[in-house]
Amino acid sequence: MVEPETDLLPRLAGFARLLHDVGLRAGQDRLTSAVRALAEIEISDPAAFRDALRACFVSAREEAWLFEAAFDLYWLAGSHDGQPAPPASRMRNLPLSPERARAWLEELGLRAPVSELERPAPPSQWTYSERELLRHKDFDELSYEESEQVRRLLQQAPWRVAQRRGRRRRPAPHGELDLERSSRASIRSGGELLRVLHRRARVQQRPLVLICDVSGSMAGYTRMLLIFAHAIARRQRVESFVFSTRLTRITRNLKLRDVDQVLTDIGRSVHDFSGGTRIGAALGDFNRRWSRRVLGHGAICVIVSDGWDRGEPERLEQELRRLRRSCHRLIWLNPLLGSKGYEPLTRGMAAALPHTDDFLAAHNLRALDELGRLLGSLGGRR
Repeated sequence: MVEPETDLLPRLAGFARLLHDVGLRAGQDRLTSAVRALAEIEISDPAAFRDALRACFVSAREEAWLFEAAFDLYWLAGSHDGQPAPPASRMRNLPLSPERARAWLEELGLRAPVSELERPAPPSQWTYSERELLRHKDFDELSYEESEQVRRLLQQAPWRVAQRRGRRRRPAPHGELDLERSSRASIRSGGELLRVLHRRARVQQRPLVLICDVSGSMAGYTRMLLIFAHAIARRQRVESFVFSTRLTRITRNLKLRDVDQVLTDIGRSVHDFSGGTRIGAALGDFNRRWSRRVLGHGAICVIVSDGWDRGEPERLEQELRRLRRSCHRLIWLNPLLGSKGYEPLTRGMAAALPHTDDFLAAHNLRALDELGRLLGSLGGRR
């Protein structure tokens, strides 16, 4: 179980990720409630600890067995308090894909034969009304089957970033007069200009840079947002970074074709998943090390974060101001913006909003579709 002096927040955020993967609601609101509930009990009491978390994460009778199975696997794995650790085969009772089940077994230090984790794939036939409802459903509330369907829809979406006119010119049947080529061509006819040639500016894709928050408060949305990044990376070049307490580049990880392998590979590469949040420090690292490499040619920068920040808001404001001067467009996506009654009152969001061009939601498919339309419609000016 858990010792009273142990820092619970990272482990509690990991447990929330497991609950979210098996289909329970485990977003920031419930995670906050769990932290408050544990502050009111004796953590060393196993029964009180379990009851407090059950009260925060279970809202229906049919969800109880999912919570109990997930709780035993997560909190009793590798336990030294005299309670027997649960067998790894109990993972097959949870609605997890084989890839996610293997990833969790590895994270928890358990092992199971591959055959015990195999399960039939979720059905792919959905009616139009079901798909429309799914487009409006919060990522934090998706079941395993629904998350698999959302993943397929994200991979099929025609993501495309707006183009820009480059400085270089190319030959064209129409456009501005190309005097240099026309003069060279006239040499063949003894200096007489018989043919007038034209040119026009090259059209180039705008570079896209994605910086995603993977801290504990974003646990309910991290998986879908990484799938979203992978879906864009399959269609065009995108520079991708994640951060919690420090910045990690994941551009190479997203080049893998299998999205489950991508998620597993990122989980191994990023060592501060579900930790604290230092947005200003992470953006400062990006500005120093990466901005000159990836923000050229009119790049569009997209930051995905709920704005909860442990750092100083002055540092965040300073780094955002610098980042804003380096890119063509700065877009901030906040999954909490889709929540009813949400207002950006946190210190992080209050410091960030004056320096962003667009402030959009990122909590469901419909919100990401709106982002896709925005990316495809950006003109030449800010």
